[in-house]
Amino acid sequence: MINAAILGYGTVGAGVFGVLKMNSAAIARRAGDEIRVKYVLDLREFPGDPAAEVLTHDYKDILDDPEVSIVVETMGGLKPAYDFTKQALLAGKNVCTSNKELVAEYGVELLTIAREHSVNYLFEASCGGGIPIIRTFNSSLTAEEIDAVTGILNGTTNYILTKMRVDGQDFGDALKEAQERGYAEKHPEADVEGWDACRKIAILSSLAYGNHVSYKEIPTEGITNIEKADIAYAEALGMRVKLLAVSRRNEKGVWALVAPMLVAKSNMLYYVDDVLNAVFVHGNALGDAMFYGSGAGSLPTASAVAGDVVDCARHLHKTIRSDWSPKKAELLPPDGVCRSFFVRFSGSEAEARDIFGNVKPIRTLGASGEFGFVTEVMSEKNFHEKCSGSGKVIKSIRIA
Repeated sequence: MINAAILGYGTVGAGVFGVLKMNSAAIARRAGDEIRVKYVLDLREFPGDPAAEVLTHDYKDILDDPEVSIVVETMGGLKPAYDFTKQALLAGKNVCTSNKELVAEYGVELLTIAREHSVNYLFEASCGGGIPIIRTFNSSLTAEEIDAVTGILNGTTNYILTKMRVDGQDFGDALKEAQERGYAEKHPEADVEGWDACRKIAILSSLAYGNHVSYKEIPTEGITNIEKADIAYAEALGMRVKLLAVSRRNEKGVWALVAPMLVAKSNMLYYVDDVLNAVFVHGNALGDAMFYGSGAGSLPTASAVAGDVVDCARHLHKTIRSDWSPKKAELLPPDGVCRSFFVRFSGSEAEARDIFGNVKPIRTLGASGEFGFVTEVMSEKNFHEKCSGSGKVIKSIRIA
């Protein structure tokens, strides 16, 4: 029997507890041994809940117990999750987590400690919920030179943008509905400002390219400034607004960006709606591949964590290799990236043509005193120089 402990009995922690119970026979068969949750750590009480029988309020009960081989960290945040995770790894215990904030901040250090102690630090659920993208990087795509990762990595923002398009809601109403349905937190800044997606693309890029990509250096924009008018213009163009997390690698280094972008029907991400997530990967031999599924929720996320628990059970005293080096990637500014841009403009058509060339005006109902257009392909730097000198640009959105 292999003993595990769960730190935090919130949505994900309770989900992991439930999945390990619900699928215990299949998990034992695939892991090669029965996996038992010996402890659940939480400050609260859970009378009548099955977890009450194994509940502890003292982390030392877990840390000092030599029978506990796997620790599941679902507390979230940096403190005390970082301290508890580090102590567990130093004690020779495997750790699985869904905590993308912790992985993005301290993943390099914790992976190093795990290797030094012949244990594992696994975090499949930190990116894309139930989508098995990290395990794919560590196994199926190990023969690839990956040079691009693009994803819809946040279910909350994808749901909000879907509601704005389908139901004609403004941002505030769509956010309120997302909170009522449990898709958004009471304080949703990490989601709507793009920070959550930023951390995830940093983790995926680090694994895809081999060197450490710091989330703190990735330019990040959220969706708080997206209006119904922007959605209407996108519809008129046959496109949809999506919050995309993008990274690319070339001979000079890596660039990454998180921002709202217009996505055309020819791009499969156009069809990813509601709380679903998707990740596009490009490899030099494989070409394009897309991974699609539930990006959030108790059971999908718990399924990914439980999968890591099984992997740990199979490799109790052997570290599963991952291509994430402590060496820092040279992160390039996206100034030289070339693309088209959608622009909302308050001047005359003649003024727009003088600044941006031969553009075709688009007008929508309810957007008086302005019109929109798509620019020719140009660098980010060139585009921003044109915008700053015009005084007539109301808003711009990149085109994927």
